[in-house]
Amino acid sequence: MLFQTPGSFVIGCNYWASHAGTDMWKDWRPDVVAKDFDTLAKNGLQVVRVFPLWPDFQPLTQLYGGGGRRVEIRHGEKPWPHNELGRSGIDPVAMAHFQELADLAQEKGLSLVVGLVTGWMSGRWFVPPALEGRNPLKDPVAMKWELRFVHTFVKYFQKHPAIGAWDLGNECNCMGGLSDPAEAWLWTAAIVNTIQAVDSTRPVVSGMHSLKPTGANGVWLMEDQGELCDVLTTHPYPRFTPLCDLDPLDTLRPCLHAVAESRLYADLGEAPCLVEEIGTLGPMYGEDDTAAAYIRTVLFNAWAGDCRGLLWWCGFEQLHLEQAPYDWHVLERELGLFRGDGSPKPVVKAMSDFRRFLDDLPFEELPKRLIDGLCLVTAEQDSWALSYAAYVLARQAGGELSFQNAVASAPLADAPLYVLAGLNGPGYMNRRRWLELLDKVAAGATLYMSLDDSLIPEVEKVIGASVVSRSRRQQGGRLQSCAGAAVALDLPIAAGTVRYTLRASEATTVMACEDDGNPVLICSDYGNGRVVTLGVPMEKSMAATPGVFTGDDAWPFWQLYRWLFASVGSKRAVQKQHPELLLSEHPMNAHTRVLVAVNASPQDICDELQLEDGWLPSEAEPLRGARGEVRDGRWRLSVAANDAVVHIIKKQ
Repeated sequence: MLFQTPGSFVIGCNYWASHAGTDMWKDWRPDVVAKDFDTLAKNGLQVVRVFPLWPDFQPLTQLYGGGGRRVEIRHGEKPWPHNELGRSGIDPVAMAHFQELADLAQEKGLSLVVGLVTGWMSGRWFVPPALEGRNPLKDPVAMKWELRFVHTFVKYFQKHPAIGAWDLGNECNCMGGLSDPAEAWLWTAAIVNTIQAVDSTRPVVSGMHSLKPTGANGVWLMEDQGELCDVLTTHPYPRFTPLCDLDPLDTLRPCLHAVAESRLYADLGEAPCLVEEIGTLGPMYGEDDTAAAYIRTVLFNAWAGDCRGLLWWCGFEQLHLEQAPYDWHVLERELGLFRGDGSPKPVVKAMSDFRRFLDDLPFEELPKRLIDGLCLVTAEQDSWALSYAAYVLARQAGGELSFQNAVASAPLADAPLYVLAGLNGPGYMNRRRWLELLDKVAAGATLYMSLDDSLIPEVEKVIGASVVSRSRRQQGGRLQSCAGAAVALDLPIAAGTVRYTLRASEATTVMACEDDGNPVLICSDYGNGRVVTLGVPMEKSMAATPGVFTGDDAWPFWQLYRWLFASVGSKRAVQKQHPELLLSEHPMNAHTRVLVAVNASPQDICDELQLEDGWLPSEAEPLRGARGEVRDGRWRLSVAANDAVVHIIKKQ
C-alpha cells in the first residue's frame, strides 16, 4: 500500500485545478484537469493530493420556520432524494466530477490521496451553509453529516484504482477549537473508523499539522494520531513552524527541518510519516534557483530518513484567482510548481531529476539507516525546539538520533547513548521512567544531559557533583574546555540562564568551565555507564539564535556530540569532518551498505572521510556523484552545493 513500505519514497504535489483553485468543482473543466495531470505526470510526479471541498460536495441548506425554528435541511430549495446520496446530503453532480477526476488520474498513472473533510483550506473555513456556526470537530449535528459524507464518499470510490490513500482532510485541527486531547482523539477515531468500516484496503493518512507530543500541553497529539491513523503527516513550512525561518533557506537548519520534524512524528507516533505539504511560500523566501536547491537537499534528506514521500504545495500558480482565500492572503498566490503560463519552475527539474535517480537505483527500497542514540522528549519544555536542535547537532557530528517520549508507557528502548536536552521543570518524567533510564546507564549506556531550570533527584549520586548554590546569570559568559579535555569547546553562555555552582566529586572529570572556573561540563561514572552533564541549556539557546549552526559565527557545539558518539563506540564505516556534510549508512547486509552523503549548504564541499578498517567504496559506478579518491584509509569526496553523493560501500 502507498506509504507503507519502509525505504520506499514517492514524489507528488497538492492539487487544485490551474484555472480555478478552490472553485474547481463549481467551475468544472475536465479538459483543464486532464492537461494539468498530463503536465504533472510527464514531469515525474507520482502522487496527487486532492480535495473534495466540503460545501461543494455536501451543500446542506438549513430551512427555518417561525421564530428561527429549524425545520429541515435541503439541497438549496429542493428536498434531498430518497437514495444513498440524498440521505448523506451529497451532490450527485460533484460526485460525477470527482469520478472524472479519478478516471483522468488513472489514465495518467497518478495515485490520489483524497482529503475527505476539506473544511479548511489556505486560511479559509469551508463548511456547508447549514453547519455554519457549529464546531465541526465536536458539534453532534456537524459530526453526523461529516460521518454520513465520509461513509458514502468512500463507499462510492473504494474500488477506484487511482485512489491510493484516504486522508482525513486538510489540517482538520484548524477547523475548530478543542480543549481536551480526548475530543481530538474522539473526532479522529470517528472519521477513521467510518473510513475503515467501508474500505480497509487503503491506508488512512492523518493530514494534520502542528501536532504536539503527549506531555506538552497540546490537544492534537502525535501519539494519538499514530494510534488511529496508518500514516502521519508533516507540513514543514519555514514560516509556520517555530524557529524554522531563522537561517537562509538553502542552509543546514532549514534543509533538515522536514526530516527532523517527520522523524519526531514517526518515532513518537510509532507510524510512518509523510512530508505531505512543503514549499517555500513564494519568492520572498528565496528566488527560484534557491527554492530548487532547497528542495533537492530536502528530498535526499527525507529519502535517507525514511519519510516515505514528499508532496509540494501546490501544483499550479494562483496569482490570477480573485476569490477568497487568494484575495485575502498574498502567500497563497505564488506557490505552484508551474507558473500561470504553464512554464515549470526550477523546483520541477529538481523533483524530476530526483525521481529519475530513484528509478535508476538497483534496489527498490532504501535499507534502514544506522541510529547512534536516543533523544528522550520530556514534559514541561519546548519539545520541538530541543528535539530539532539535538537532531541537527547529531547530524553535524556524523550521527543520528531517534526519539522516544519520556512520559510514554512503552518500555524505554535500548540505546548506547541517551540524550536529555534542556532538562527543565520538576515534572520532566515520572519516577518509573527515571529509574528505568538510570538502570540502562548502570548497565553500560551513556546519559548526556544539558540542564535548564531543572531538579535532579540524588543529584550528587547521578551527576558526580553537588550543587553548592543556584542563581540566574546577570550577564552572559563563556564556556571553555579545560586543558587536555577530550573535546575543545569555546561557546557563549546566555544571560538569564540558571547558573549551577557545582562542586565536582574527586572521581568526576571536569571537561569545561565558565569564566570564573565553575565546572559546567562534567563526566562521571554511574555503574558500568557514564553520565555527562552540561550545566547550561545550549540546545535551547542554539534553537532560538540565528546563524549559530553555519557560517563564520557558527558555534562548534556539535563537537561535543561527535565526542559522545565516539565515546560509546560508533558502528559506522565512514566518519566525516565537515559539519554541513550529512552522512547516513544503510546496511544491505553485513558487508555492504548504501552511503548517502548530502551537502546541506550552498557551497561545494570537499571532505576527507575516514574509512574504518576494511571498508571501501565499491568499484562499481557511484549511484550518484563522483567516486572520489581513496588513499591510506582516507576518502577524499566532493559533493556539489545542495546536492548529494550516493555510493555502495563494501567491507573487504
